[in-house]
Amino acid sequence: MNRDSKIYLAGHDGLAGSAIYRELVEQGYNNIVTREFTELDLRNQSATEDFFRTERPDYVFLSAAKVGGIMANSSCKAEFIYDNLMIAANVIHSSWRYGVKKLLNLGTSCIYPKLAPQPLKEEYLLSGYLEPTNDAYALAKITAIKLCNSYNEQYNTNYISAMPTNLYGLNDNFNLETSHVLPAMIRKFYIGRCLEQDDWDSIKKDLNKNPISGIDGSSNENEICNILKRLGILKDGKVVTITLWGDGSPLREFLYSDDLAKAVVFLMNKVNKEDMPNGFINIGTGKDISIYDLAMLVKEISGSTGYIEWDKSKPNGMPRKLLDVSRISELGWRPEIKLEDGIKKVYGATVRGKKQN
Repeated sequence: MNRDSKIYLAGHDGLAGSAIYRELVEQGYNNIVTREFTELDLRNQSATEDFFRTERPDYVFLSAAKVGGIMANSSCKAEFIYDNLMIAANVIHSSWRYGVKKLLNLGTSCIYPKLAPQPLKEEYLLSGYLEPTNDAYALAKITAIKLCNSYNEQYNTNYISAMPTNLYGLNDNFNLETSHVLPAMIRKFYIGRCLEQDDWDSIKKDLNKNPISGIDGSSNENEICNILKRLGILKDGKVVTITLWGDGSPLREFLYSDDLAKAVVFLMNKVNKEDMPNGFINIGTGKDISIYDLAMLVKEISGSTGYIEWDKSKPNGMPRKLLDVSRISELGWRPEIKLEDGIKKVYGATVRGKKQN
């Protein structure tokens, strides 16, 4: 990409997309095209084609997606498969139709079979059954990879796919009913810490910033406590208990969103379809941590003195999900931000509203 190339960044206001946007700007790219969802619904084929016909971007980063944690994936499967299928099909097809030079499709490590060998190599795709709690989302993302590969084979396009591990970072989703595990933990322990200190002003500010269904900053303390209890944050006198799903045993790998952004801009500039035998490449740290140890780390960073209770009636998800990152490492990319440092950045800058260092 040249600094003045027209770049369409789909999903610019999400966790991954906002990080990619910051990275592009930092590297001096000055012709970035974005659209809010209210301006362009990528599920709509005619609207998507009209946009591409008018804008004619040279390069496309496809980071737009419907995403969520285990609760959202389990309860809204129709939306997860439909929305993500339509977004991918419309953007990839329009990119071919209107002459996009190169497209990078952003996927997820959820594409791999539940019981695939660890660490997960790219060639393990479709080698076994998917994890049932997120199979709809995974199937949509697998289809996006196959779409890119099929257009490459038939039309000689240069569409590549990147599969990041679990992401976290600035501009994450902290909704306790739809968020992924790490932002949910960060918010739960933050609210728990505030409850321990009877800091209701901070709790109400948090509720105004990140609304919870049924309560907001104007709700009284009893109303807030009742809703928080339903979401796994219980205050009993001076004692606060945080309830987390599963038994804490699953192992997960986490990648800071700014590291992902550096990786995908690197791939767009340095790597082509010929460099990806399977049509996609893993992006991760190559290190994982148990959900139990992650909870203890977030608790320590928050300063909470409360208790952790594990709800073993809730699903664990995949027992382990560690990516083999040897291929992207061989190409010259490495992550920079350690997990503890990244969590501190998110806790300080996003939850508590402090300026990032």
